[in-house]
Amino acid sequence: MKTHTDLTIENYGNLKDKPYSFAVLPWGATEPHNYHLPYLTDCYLAHDIAVDAANKAWERYDVRGMVLPPIPLGAQNPGQRELPFCLHTRYETQKHILYDIAESLSYQGIRVLVIMNGHGGNNFKPIIRDMTIDFPDLLIANCDWFAVEPQTGYFENIDDHAGEMETSVMMHYHPELVELSMAGSGEGKPFAIDSLNKKIAWVPRNWSKASVDTGVGDPRKSSAGKGEKFANVVTDKIALLFKELVTQNIY
Repeated sequence: MKTHTDLTIENYGNLKDKPYSFAVLPWGATEPHNYHLPYLTDCYLAHDIAVDAANKAWERYDVRGMVLPPIPLGAQNPGQRELPFCLHTRYETQKHILYDIAESLSYQGIRVLVIMNGHGGNNFKPIIRDMTIDFPDLLIANCDWFAVEPQTGYFENIDDHAGEMETSVMMHYHPELVELSMAGSGEGKPFAIDSLNKKIAWVPRNWSKASVDTGVGDPRKSSAGKGEKFANVVTDKIALLFKELVTQNIY
């Protein structure tokens, strides 16, 4: 029987006698994605990218890792929290969840944990800094999979949220969950203050004012072929990351 790198389908009988060098924790959100993508888009994509990359790391580099079930609890902006069934998770909640997962893995002898982040509103860097002190023998890395490879050259319209990139990658992995005919234009509205648009300072966007359909980015030219091409490059790079984290010192 084939051993998988995906804990959502693997069983204890297959994996109990096999060594694992790293774990991957997909982390997304529960939120609307325009009118055509499922609420759990960030979870699906983080999980599927992680599984493909873990499989490549095993096949190419003989480095075996396990992808954990995705966490569907993300931080949300004003204007999103008010939308039906959009779930906002506080920083403190995310920190407690991550600490408990890391403690379990560390106790079991896992020495590398990679957070595969699929939601732009999540920020794990301050948590990881604290955890480095509390778990000195566990190397924790954060990977925003959507930022691994520039979108230019793959997509006609740059994605921000539920646009061409996310839709295309979802069409590659889960075409049955994409209802492209329902998609809105994803028209976004920038800040009225130019300094904020130039990122001289940061404030959270009010989603009800920044978007007309909860998306920011036009998804209507999406295709599974575009998504496959992009995902292949991204998972190649992440597979190499897994190998390097396991087999090399970071300094």
